[in-house]
Amino acid sequence: MAGDGMRVRREVLGDAHVDAAQGDEFTRDFQELITRYAWGEIWSRPGLDRKVRSCITIAMLATLHHEEELEMHLRAALRIGLTRDEIKEVLLQVAIYAGVPTANRAFRIAREVLE
Repeated sequence: MAGDGMRVRREVLGDAHVDAAQGDEFTRDFQELITRYAWGEIWSRPGLDRKVRSCITIAMLATLHHEEELEMHLRAALRIGLTRDEIKEVLLQVAIYAGVPTANRAFRIAREVLE
């Protein structure tokens, strides 16, 4: 599954990002863990398509205030075909269920990525 994980990770995030994230000897095991489980086990499952998984990920990262990861996954969302309007709808949903200040922060980050 690690091979599937790396393939999916590269397809969603892009080669440049994945190559830069491979890290060093200290972080290599962590990167392999992410590739194997997040990308190989979860993102590779057939139950949801990548656009739906991306929407869920954006909403959770925005809600949890993980701004750096949110920025990365917004770029990935555009890469896999989400539109600006679809991203906007996800963030509007975040406003209702996670709060306006949370969505305000996420909209700011999304606007920077979309520009």
